Amino acid sequence: MPDLLLGIDRTAPETLGAQLQAQLRDAVRTGRLGAGERLPSSRRLAGELGVSRGLVVDCYAQLEAEGYLDSHPGSATRVAAGMVAPVAAPGSVAAPPRLDVDFRYGIPDLGSFPMRDWQWALGEAGREAPMAAGYGDPRGVEPLRDVVAAYVGRVRGAVADAGNVVVCAGYAQGLGLVLRALAQAGVTGVAVEEPRVLDTDVAVERAGRRLVPVPVDGAGIDVAALAATGARVVVVTPAHQCPTGVVMAPERRQALVAWAAEHDGFVVEDDYDAEFRYDRQPVGSLQGLAPHRVVTIGSVSKSLAPWMRLGWVICPPALTEAVATEKEIADRGSPGLDQWALAHLIRSGRYDRHLRRMRSVYAARRAALVEALQEHAPSVALGGLAAGFHAVVHLRAGADEQDVIARARERSIGLYGMSAYRSDGATVPPQLVLGFGNEGESAIRRGIAAVSDLLY
Repeated sequence: MPDLLLGIDRTAPETLGAQLQAQLRDAVRTGRLGAGERLPSSRRLAGELGVSRGLVVDCYAQLEAEGYLDSHPGSATRVAAGMVAPVAAPGSVAAPPRLDVDFRYGIPDLGSFPMRDWQWALGEAGREAPMAAGYGDPRGVEPLRDVVAAYVGRVRGAVADAGNVVVCAGYAQGLGLVLRALAQAGVTGVAVEEPRVLDTDVAVERAGRRLVPVPVDGAGIDVAALAATGARVVVVTPAHQCPTGVVMAPERRQALVAWAAEHDGFVVEDDYDAEFRYDRQPVGSLQGLAPHRVVTIGSVSKSLAPWMRLGWVICPPALTEAVATEKEIADRGSPGLDQWALAHLIRSGRYDRHLRRMRSVYAARRAALVEALQEHAPSVALGGLAAGFHAVVHLRAGADEQDVIARARERSIGLYGMSAYRSDGATVPPQLVLGFGNEGESAIRRGIAAVSDLLY
């Protein structure tokens, strides 16, 4: 029988029956009890509330007469099937209309999650995970840290030891842990790329640090401008700058490492999108050039799914203990069974197999985007396509970025501007950031065709 939260106040002026009827009406009207939902039996509800069964029977009969409830001989009393969802309260925010094609950035193909492989990995984890381990090591379970250290060395060219890996709940938490650990070393300013995903700002501000934007050009972050800021920590996306798509040039990588050594600083490397490259060989992790100066944060948010909330921090030895302490304070460690499962998924080769398949999927969608623009808006310049699943569309000089976005939405197409990634919200030069990870090839072509006249 279902449970139902109700209460009776014997000191109130209303009768017990009136109170019960009012509470049940309210539960139906507000959606706490949905259409077709079963109510407790009159005997059970009477016992829980300490009232007579007859009072509950009379209450149910009254609400049935009013159309709120429905009952038949031999079956439970239920909320009447004709009841509709409650009307939104004044001031509430209505859900946005569903878009026909949504070019939102940063969303992988959510329908391609390897569920069978994950279920297999969970089964393996259930057989091996020590259920009596308590909270365990705040850095994470040893099998996953071993696997991650080997994986980033093999695939990303990193120099990693399992002892310096801290498992976290994705990039955002990982960055917060690192910044709080660095705060203990007296870090007051954190340099960030400009433009950038502004979620980084939240982590910096929550850590109580000063935010210092540094411009990005065609070769990556401007290291000379960085040196002039006086900051000792910088957060970068060298493999595929977010959102411009620029790959940091080799000379900039060397200059950035030299800056860290000269200023006793640290580079925090967001290693997102690194698995998905198309036109050239993968670019190795910046951490491999300076393991004692570079913190690398990776996750499975793009490679598997954002809702998994699993990632890792590859720490310089001098920071590992402080980062692990921050993780223990934050949540005592990430879910153990999921960590064991991810370790099995990677070790078995199923993770690599999934990535190979998704590279082909995203490459085909990337090609569809390029072809659609060549067909419908050939004068539009397109960039940032070397990796990942987003691109940058350069609108004509003088175009109104926000007007293009608004008019596209009227056609049920979701477009997104570069201005959302700039600290000052500037719309010049006018650019769009188009994600193609969670839309099929036909949808991409349909979406570009629908807005092509807005792009040039």
